[in-house]
Amino acid sequence: MDATENNIVLQLRKVRKIFARDSVDKIIALNGVDLDVYDRDFVTVIGSNGAGKSTLLNIVAGVFPPERGGMVIIKGHDVTNLPEHKRAAYVGRVWQEPAVGTAGKLTIEENLCLALLRKHPRGLSSAIDKQRRQQFREQLASLGLGLEDRLNTPVKNLSGGQRQALALVMATIGNPAILLLDEHVATLDPRTAQTVLQLTAEIVHREQMAAIMVTHNMEVALRYGKRLVMMHKGRIVVDIGETDKKALTVTDLIAAFEQAAGEKFLDDTILLSSQE
Repeated sequence: MDATENNIVLQLRKVRKIFARDSVDKIIALNGVDLDVYDRDFVTVIGSNGAGKSTLLNIVAGVFPPERGGMVIIKGHDVTNLPEHKRAAYVGRVWQEPAVGTAGKLTIEENLCLALLRKHPRGLSSAIDKQRRQQFREQLASLGLGLEDRLNTPVKNLSGGQRQALALVMATIGNPAILLLDEHVATLDPRTAQTVLQLTAEIVHREQMAAIMVTHNMEVALRYGKRLVMMHKGRIVVDIGETDKKALTVTDLIAAFEQAAGEKFLDDTILLSSQE
């Protein structure tokens, strides 16, 4: 990957986020994060609970702004102060819970139309036509789950894995600049999680997207994506590129963390491979 200024999709500069600032429960969730994500860059982000992973995604998505002085730049546009609904033109996102990213009472077709409307506001009925339905069928067929023949099925009738696969299509159908995956297989059973992870890798590769995937699992972080970022106490402490990542083991990653953080790695929960 040619990592030049011309193909930077996302830039985070001096990003800090503090919660409960004036309270005894004050939390510095992000503490001076700088990050560049490049065109077609698939970054997996690993870290313990409280490391700042989901907060990082929320900052990118516009759920809340960084502290004063921090900047979020997407495709050369300063979006630091854009609210979440206006940031949707740049960002696609899949959440941990399938129900969050999809509307259960609406059909598969209606959900896909809503996803398109986030980037191209029009009436729902005008977004559904013969050409659009064919596009939906083609994109759903690529999942291999038979959803292309169920366009009129209410989404609440789908399994968790089917619903999360649909959420992936919804998040990418408008060709966003960057895809955010927030522990999007954490609530699925191991077999379904594996299927959704493989579909994720295929979609990101096929659509030639930049993506950030947060995970709690080291083996998943090593197996998927081109680049690995490890967070600790609101900071990025490890950032490993594609070439080095290919040869990396869990033991190597722990050693890299301990060297960078200057402390022992104590969180056994993200070593597990039975989930995610």
